[in-house]
Amino acid sequence: MKQNLIAIIWPALVGVLAATLILDKWVLDERPATDAAASSSYREAVARATPSVVNIYTAKLVESRVDPRRNSLWQRRFRSDRGNEQRIERSLGSGVILTAEGHIVTNNHVIAGADAIQVLLADGRSANASVVGNDPDTDLAILRIDLPALTPIELANAQDIAVGDVVLAIGNPYGFGHSVSQGIISGVGRFGLQLSTYEGYIQTDATIHLGSSGGALIDAQGRLVGINTLIYTAGGEGAGEATGIGINLATPSELAATALSDIVNYGHVIRGWLGVSVEVLLSEDASGRPLQRLIVTDLASDGPAERAGIALNDVIVAMDDALVVDGRAAMMQIARLRPGHLLRVKLDRDGQVVEIEAVVGTRASNG
Repeated sequence: MKQNLIAIIWPALVGVLAATLILDKWVLDERPATDAAASSSYREAVARATPSVVNIYTAKLVESRVDPRRNSLWQRRFRSDRGNEQRIERSLGSGVILTAEGHIVTNNHVIAGADAIQVLLADGRSANASVVGNDPDTDLAILRIDLPALTPIELANAQDIAVGDVVLAIGNPYGFGHSVSQGIISGVGRFGLQLSTYEGYIQTDATIHLGSSGGALIDAQGRLVGINTLIYTAGGEGAGEATGIGINLATPSELAATALSDIVNYGHVIRGWLGVSVEVLLSEDASGRPLQRLIVTDLASDGPAERAGIALNDVIVAMDDALVVDGRAAMMQIARLRPGHLLRVKLDRDGQVVEIEAVVGTRASNG
C-alpha cells in the first residue's frame, strides 16, 4: 500500500515542481518586462511639469522708415508721419512658473523691449504679465501674472544632475503650443562661449526651436533642471535661435531660483565681487594636465582684493581650498558668493605661496 501511494504521489510532486519552475521562468518573468517597457514612457514627468510651463507672446510698437518711392503722390501728401509708419512686431517664447504667487522665469531676450506681454497657461487660461525685473548678465527675466490656482514647478537638485541623464524640453516651438522633445545631458558647466557675462550652461541634445526659449528642461521625474536658452551653432549664429541641428544650451535652474529670490527681494541680482581684473595664465599640474590660473592685472581702488593684500601680478591658485582650473569658472564662483563671505585665497607670489582672506563685496548690477 505504501509503495502504491509513493508511486502515485511522486509523479504529482514532480509535476507541481515543474509547473512552478515554468511559471517562475516564463510567465512570472514577463511582468518585469512589461514594467520595464512602461518605464520608458515619460508621460508622468510631462504631466507633472506641463502645468508649470507657459507660452509667452509679446508685442512691441516699432517705427520703420517708409521708402517714398513706393508710395503714390496722394499717399505721401496725406501721410501724417512724414515718411515714418508704426507697426506691431510680435514674437513668442516660453516661461516656467516658479511660485504660487505667479512669478515666472523666462529668458530676458524673449521679453526685451516688449510693450505688452501675454501668458497662456496649459489649461487654456491667459493673463497679461508684468516685468518684475531682469538680469541681462544671465539672460533671465522674472515676470508675474495674477491668476489663482497656479502650479509652481519643482526644482531638481543641482548635485544630482550628470552627463547621460535623460531630459525633456517643454516649450512653444514656432507657436505650436506645449510641445515636448527628449534627449540627454551632453555636458554641464559649459564656459567660454562668451554668450553672456556669467556662463555655466547645461548642454543637451533635446531639440530647442524658435519659441522654446525660456521653457523648461526637466528630468525624468518632472523636476526643473534648467531654462532652455539658445542654440549654439558653429556658423557664428550662437547668439540667435537658428534652426537646425546644433548644441542646445540651458541655464541651470539654481541660477533661475537665485534670480527670482534676489529680484523679488532686492530688485536686482546680487553678486559677489572681489575687485580684481585678471587674465588667464596657462600652466600644467604635476601630471602634465593643462590648468588655467588667474594672474591679477588690475585692482579696484580700495576694493576687497586690495584691502586684503592681493597685489598686481599675483597668481590666484585656489579659492576656498578649490583649485582654480578654469578662469571663467573661478569668476563664476566669486559671483555666486554672497557679500560678506570670507574668501580664502591662495596665491603664487614670485614663487612663494601666500594665503590671504578677503571679504567679498557687492558687484554693481547691470539689470
